[in-house]
Amino acid sequence: MKKAAVIMGSDSDFPVMSKAMKTLKDLGIPFEAHVMSAHRTPEETAKFAKNAEENGFGVLIAGAGMSAALAGSLAANTTLPVIGVPLRGGAMDGLDALLSTSMMPSGIPVACVAIDGAKNAAYLAAEILALSDPALAHRLKEERASMGASVEQKDRALQEKVREL
Repeated sequence: MKKAAVIMGSDSDFPVMSKAMKTLKDLGIPFEAHVMSAHRTPEETAKFAKNAEENGFGVLIAGAGMSAALAGSLAANTTLPVIGVPLRGGAMDGLDALLSTSMMPSGIPVACVAIDGAKNAAYLAAEILALSDPALAHRLKEERASMGASVEQKDRALQEKVREL
C-alpha cells in the first residue's frame, strides 16, 4: 500500500493536522508526518516532494495558514496528488489561506478542502489511494455505511421526540 504524507508548515498546526493523522490511522493507511516550510526550508520541501513517489508515497496532504504556500510548493515539485488544508489564523482568519491554496496556476493543481478541514483531507487521500487498493476501498464503503446508519439512528430518535410533543 502506498503511504500518505502529512506536512505542516509549523508544529503549531499539529492540533488541526492531527485529525488527518488520526483518520489515516483509523483507515489503516500508513503515513509520515513532517514540519516543512515553503519559505524557511524551501530546498528540503522541494527535495521531499521530488522524492515522494520513489519513497512510497501516493498522496501528500499539506496544512498551512496565511500565505499557505506549502501545498503549492509541494505540487510544483511532484505529480502526485497534493491536498491542501488551509488553516485558520492571520488577519483574515483562514480566508487568505483558503484563497491561496485554491488559486493555483494551470498544470500545478492542489485539491483544497475547507478551512481546518484536515479530516476531509484524509478521507480524500484515502479515496485517491483506494483507486489501486481494493481492501481500502472496501473499508471506505464500510465507513460510509456506518455514517449513514448513524444518521438514520439520529432520525429515529428525532421522530420519537416529535411524537412525544
